[in-house]
Amino acid sequence: MIKSNSFTVEINGQTYSADAGETVYEVAQRNGVEIPTLCHDPRLDPAGACRVCLVEVEGQRRLQPGCAWKVDADMKIQTESDRISRHRQVLYSMYMSDHRTDEEGGLPEETGNVNQLRELCATIDPIPLEKVEAPRAARPGDDNPYIEFDPELCILCARCTRYCDEVEAVNAITLAERGSETTIATAGQRSLIDTSCELCGGCIDTCPTGALIEKKAPKLMPLETKTTRTTCNFCGVGCQMDLHTHNNRLVKITSPAPGETLNDGNLCVKGRFAYDFVHHEDRLTEPLIRREDGQLHPATWDEAIKVASEGMNRVKAKYGSDALGFVSSSRCTIEENYLMQKLSRAAFGTNNIHQCAAT
Repeated sequence: MIKSNSFTVEINGQTYSADAGETVYEVAQRNGVEIPTLCHDPRLDPAGACRVCLVEVEGQRRLQPGCAWKVDADMKIQTESDRISRHRQVLYSMYMSDHRTDEEGGLPEETGNVNQLRELCATIDPIPLEKVEAPRAARPGDDNPYIEFDPELCILCARCTRYCDEVEAVNAITLAERGSETTIATAGQRSLIDTSCELCGGCIDTCPTGALIEKKAPKLMPLETKTTRTTCNFCGVGCQMDLHTHNNRLVKITSPAPGETLNDGNLCVKGRFAYDFVHHEDRLTEPLIRREDGQLHPATWDEAIKVASEGMNRVKAKYGSDALGFVSSSRCTIEENYLMQKLSRAAFGTNNIHQCAAT
């Protein structure tokens, strides 16, 4: 007889099924029960660092972190109560006492990133606490072209350092110093360009408060841009990404939420940052044909295809099919690459067909 690993738990008086090894947060999310959190990322091992997701578990004297607490059969959990509300009110207020605010000049939203801490604070009546003076190092001379760090928006949730370790496995950044001086640092506070960093920008993506900022993108909030889901064309993996356009110009690229697409919310340095070519002044925007004067002139697609076909047929007639060669790209779809080899073999009678991913 096979023993089942499934059982039931009770959350806010409702019974839900759960599997052994699942956390309170996972069961709640799957069943539409919202538990706020700042340090949680489904791609990372639970850390319980931010203490935002604390819940009441029957039989436990203290509140427990929902992101890390494993469920058990017949467990009874409360995600909303007076005790939890008081905890969140104090916690959010303490976070904001050590966080850059509007009065200090410069909205956190000017980073172009959503600040989840400010969104959570809007749900409670904050306690007026004295501002904390805790200056932290920020690598102001970091000359890497893509990533900027603002320590006044950092809450030390360690999502960025854990992402760098657990997902990218490069350990370019880490928590350094102690107490109020703890900060996100590199070895010797060197520029990211001088470390093992791959400049993938995953740290920007996972940061909940906008402390990690994309340097090259205009500081526009997501609602100020039009978002279009597409497939990255830099290689054949097929990573999905979201294009953000403003006034008919591509201004930023972000990754879809983890779990939605095959790349699980991850992008490489090319996928996230290499979009300048889209509006480059040297980019071809129409077919060009070399006329009798030896110069390239604009043409229609029909004209261009006809000239290319006639040219290849002349070579075939004079030198034979094997004088021709075809090269396709891993940036193309499987269907497009299939058509290229069919053009080579069926239309022109040569097996001289190559694809760049083969090398």
